[in-house]
Amino acid sequence: MKFAYLPKPKDEPIADLEANGHEHVALEDNPDMVIFGGGPKDFPDELPESVKVVQIVYAGVENLQDVFATHAKHGVRFANAGGLYDDTVAESTLALLLAIEHRLKAVRPEWNNTQLFAEKQYLFDDKKLALIGAGGIGKTLIRFLAPFGMDITAVNRSGNPVEGANRTVTLTDEVWADNDYFVLLAPLTDATRHMVNADTLGKMKDGAVVVNVGRGPLVDTQALTQSLLNGHLRGAGLDVTEPEPLPADHPLWGLDNCVITPHTANIPRFMMRRIGGLAARNWELFAAGETMATEVDVEAGY
Repeated sequence: MKFAYLPKPKDEPIADLEANGHEHVALEDNPDMVIFGGGPKDFPDELPESVKVVQIVYAGVENLQDVFATHAKHGVRFANAGGLYDDTVAESTLALLLAIEHRLKAVRPEWNNTQLFAEKQYLFDDKKLALIGAGGIGKTLIRFLAPFGMDITAVNRSGNPVEGANRTVTLTDEVWADNDYFVLLAPLTDATRHMVNADTLGKMKDGAVVVNVGRGPLVDTQALTQSLLNGHLRGAGLDVTEPEPLPADHPLWGLDNCVITPHTANIPRFMMRRIGGLAARNWELFAAGETMATEVDVEAGY
């Protein structure tokens, strides 16, 4: 298989693929696969007819919908990196949950400020958590949360059981009303945009916590900010925001009950370390006439 890496070649995945007998070439040299790690403006207007597969280095592909529309009609198939970073993102999610509940952002120079930490909570204390979008990251997070003994509801579109969860359901008002924690892992689509909004926040119990490690626009930022300010929500953990980056003067930065990380639940070195192997595996499946392991449904958008 000949492959091109766009927009800027990265040494580690290229070396991984070459070690497995694949050849790195320029786009004009008619590759079979393109590995793509840029934004929509970086994608070529035209691809050589030789290109059969585009392997995207990240999992969320909502910003490439126009690319899909342009090239899928010519028979190009797309794969994302879904599942490749389950462990890194799940660990980062657990860190956000603990940081919120242990009030780590609120640490001050004074010692043993009991008033400041009066609302400190513990995950093991009969808590209920809803995973909104219980794919690979969610399943890994369930394993990581097992020692805390939490009651976990997995939420997906099908309602098909998710291993390790106490129950699996589709999204209903009862989900918003019954849980203490909400971890957002859903892909961004028209149906999921602003799924956490003034209405759904109002259905949550007082003292609930929202953690978003999926996509920023899953949450209505204004509604979330208001709910944190008025004390309805006890806390929020955000690895992604809308807008992104969050403006330096946004009130969320100053709230002790809001922990924000700069879209670092997974970091580039893990992307580069793993994407070569996934690209090779997807090519093998494609060449065998099978569905790729992380093939994108271009009509669904993920």
